[in-house]
Amino acid sequence: MKNPDDNKNTMLKCLIEYIGIVAVIILVSMFFKLFNLRLDLTEDKRYTLSEPTKKILSEIKNDIFIQVFLDGDIPIPLKRLKRSVQESLEEFRIASHRKIDYEFINPSEAEDAEQREMQYQYLVNKGLSPNTIQATDAEGGSSMKLIFPGMILNSNGVEIAVNFLSNNQTISYEQNILHSQEGLEYNLIQAINTIASDTVYTVAFIEGHGELDEIHTADITMSLANFFTVDRGVIGGKLGVLDGYSAVIIAGPEDEYNEVDKLVIDQYIMQGGKVLWLCETVAVSADSLVVNGSTVGLYRPVNLEDMLFRYGVRINSLIVQDIECQLIRLMVMSGGTRQQVVPVPWVYYPLLIPSNDHPITRNLNRVKGEFVNYIDTVGLDGAIHKKTLLHTSQFAKTVSPPVVIRLSEAEQMPDEREFNKSNLPVAVLLEGRFQSAFSNRPAAMISGNNDFNFLQKSADTRMIVVADADIIKNKARRSGYQEMPLPLGVDEYTGEVFGNKDFILNCINWMVDDKGIMELRSRELKLRLLNSAKVRNEKVKWQVINTVCPLILLLLSGLSYGYLRKRKYTN
Repeated sequence: MKNPDDNKNTMLKCLIEYIGIVAVIILVSMFFKLFNLRLDLTEDKRYTLSEPTKKILSEIKNDIFIQVFLDGDIPIPLKRLKRSVQESLEEFRIASHRKIDYEFINPSEAEDAEQREMQYQYLVNKGLSPNTIQATDAEGGSSMKLIFPGMILNSNGVEIAVNFLSNNQTISYEQNILHSQEGLEYNLIQAINTIASDTVYTVAFIEGHGELDEIHTADITMSLANFFTVDRGVIGGKLGVLDGYSAVIIAGPEDEYNEVDKLVIDQYIMQGGKVLWLCETVAVSADSLVVNGSTVGLYRPVNLEDMLFRYGVRINSLIVQDIECQLIRLMVMSGGTRQQVVPVPWVYYPLLIPSNDHPITRNLNRVKGEFVNYIDTVGLDGAIHKKTLLHTSQFAKTVSPPVVIRLSEAEQMPDEREFNKSNLPVAVLLEGRFQSAFSNRPAAMISGNNDFNFLQKSADTRMIVVADADIIKNKARRSGYQEMPLPLGVDEYTGEVFGNKDFILNCINWMVDDKGIMELRSRELKLRLLNSAKVRNEKVKWQVINTVCPLILLLLSGLSYGYLRKRKYTN
């Protein structure tokens, strides 16, 4: 017969062991919480923040509050995206020492339709883009959803809107969700770095040579203003006038540059300045095409060709046609008497393909061009790295000016045998140390200043050359005496969103990036999807396995435990 004291000692021992285990768990949890130790066991390290992100978050001084407008009754893929956003924000909150706080809001929670519309308009005015999606459930049903997949960051009254849902219509819905997850860290830290930084970079649009005016660059200017101070101005031959700018944009000049202005730009580059060139050497009037049904493409140099050639590229004076192009609305005859508007491909408006192996253009939508030229890289200077960012499809051709362009050409089916040129470069990136375009020339005489300190070789710098100014040009709609800018890269008839705006923003961000933030756009996550066909065919089997098997295991465990306990204490 057992001694009652032995039972008490056994119970006391078990109680002490239980308390000890609980205490160890609590101490380990406190230790991990105190030192922010976190383990990422995923293969692609999707929960690990990069070093530039950690550095920026650790230097935040003021609190940042983030409102995320992705909540409520949303499809399952968007719920995955929401979970990824929440996990990223939680990592950001911990790395910033609780300087970041956030909340999720359902923009459609208002029961009254009028209030809901007011909320939608408020978000649009703040800069968030609505998306109407068609969600399909497991039973094959579908529904339309209006969502605002974005967030608004607020710090000391300063707000920045961030749209984080990829909307590339050339890939599947699941891939868009994956690309959105890949870009979360970049989109978040780019906005946080801007809103928390004490230094704001300044970007300038060059004027005075027939460049695109304010109304036709209004949309990209407003987008750039979220991250930079944006100026416009005339060089006026003043040496050093550009020195205070982190980057300058030369957008579609129509008049020739004089040698003094060219020297100012050249010496700005020699000091490490960055330039985004958007230039064409063939002039085509799209307005004449709309009004008269035809226009003429004429050779029009702007006296920048020698500079660009010295830096390593040449813009060819040829107009590109591409079978992979935008559709335009054209009035055609139907039945011999009636006229109707139909969408037809217009080979002069190519849909340019972004390179997927560079942070600027990774996961970018097709970029819409209009009457584009193409670029050749020249020179063998090993100090300059060259990379094609945008190119045509495999079915392209070129035409030489002067050339008459008629809308009636759209009624004819293009002959693929004539489109025998492939992957013609339209945007090229250059980085490294450049030789001055004014080497071996009387720079002091050109500048009119004998004390001018001429630089022959540049510091490490970057520039991007685009052979189409229309990539940055937004259309404008006239209302009375006022012109209203339309969104850049959005087809006004179909609503299709092209990658023009993101491309320009990424170009500028990449050129001025000194913290390595843009490299985050190279992040790649693996798409792990269930086999849809297998899910449908084996649905019942897996439902049984997931519901019945755990109960059977639990029952067997209980019976085994009872049997072993009975056997132990019976003996």
